[in-house]
Amino acid sequence: MDNKQIRRELQMEARRDRLDGLLDVLRSDAEQQGCPTEKIVSLEICAEEIFVNIASYAYGNKTGEVLITEEVTEHGISLCFQDCGIPYNPLEKADPDTTLPLEERQVGGLGIYMVKSMMDSLCYEYVDGYNCLTMKMTW
Repeated sequence: MDNKQIRRELQMEARRDRLDGLLDVLRSDAEQQGCPTEKIVSLEICAEEIFVNIASYAYGNKTGEVLITEEVTEHGISLCFQDCGIPYNPLEKADPDTTLPLEERQVGGLGIYMVKSMMDSLCYEYVDGYNCLTMKMTW
C-alpha cells in the first residue's frame, strides 16, 4: 500500500453522465490508501448524493461546473464540492422523521440525511459566489 497522500482537483460539468467517472476516481484512490470496502460503499453513496444534487438543482435549467477537491491518506478522505450555482446549504435541511410510516413522510431530504449519517464531518460555506460543501470520512 502506498501511504503517500493523494491530492487532486477534478473539474467537470455538473451533469449526471459524469458521475461514473467521478466515482471511479474516488474508489480507486480510496482503495489505494487502504480504505475498507464498507467505507468505500458509503463514500460512493455520499459523493453520488452531493454530485447529483448539484447537477440537478444548482444551475436550474442550465449546466454549470463543479470542482471536487480530494485529499486521501491512509487514515481517511476529505472531499470538497464547489459550484457557483444557486446558494444552498443542504445541512440546514431538517432531518426527516424516519419513525413515521412511509405514507406519512415528506418527500425529499433522505439523501442528505444519509450523508450526515455516513460521514464523520460535514461543513458548508458560501464564499465568493461559491457553494462549498466539505465532507470527511476516516477509516
